[in-house]
Amino acid sequence: VQLQAYGGGLVQAGGSLRLSCAASGRTFNSYTMGWFRQAPGKEREFVAAANVNGRNTYYADSVKGRAAISRDNAKNTVYLQMSSLKPEDTAVYYCAADRQGQRPRIDSEYDYWGQGTQVTVSS
Repeated sequence: VQLQAYGGGLVQAGGSLRLSCAASGRTFNSYTMGWFRQAPGKEREFVAAANVNGRNTYYADSVKGRAAISRDNAKNTVYLQMSSLKPEDTAVYYCAADRQGQRPRIDSEYDYWGQGTQVTVSS
């Protein structure tokens, strides 16, 4: 599976952004999909995940209520809609695919990673 994340950019605090992650291959609907982020000088952290059919979703406390993950299996794409953005949301955002889906919040569980897209939130 190859993943391509896009949609990042510069946005003012309080604004919104939708990230997309397009996957190659015919088995996209077999993977739990997750979003992670890494800010400068910090470790990569979990943001959100969706199970294979998108009915079960998981969020980090830091984005709960401000983020929505969704997926379109027909388009092999997963989305992350973020609103009420804060400067502390500034990071490189990565999408990832997990075949097992047992621990969607754990980055080491994921098998494939996209290249990342930069999100910068100005105050």
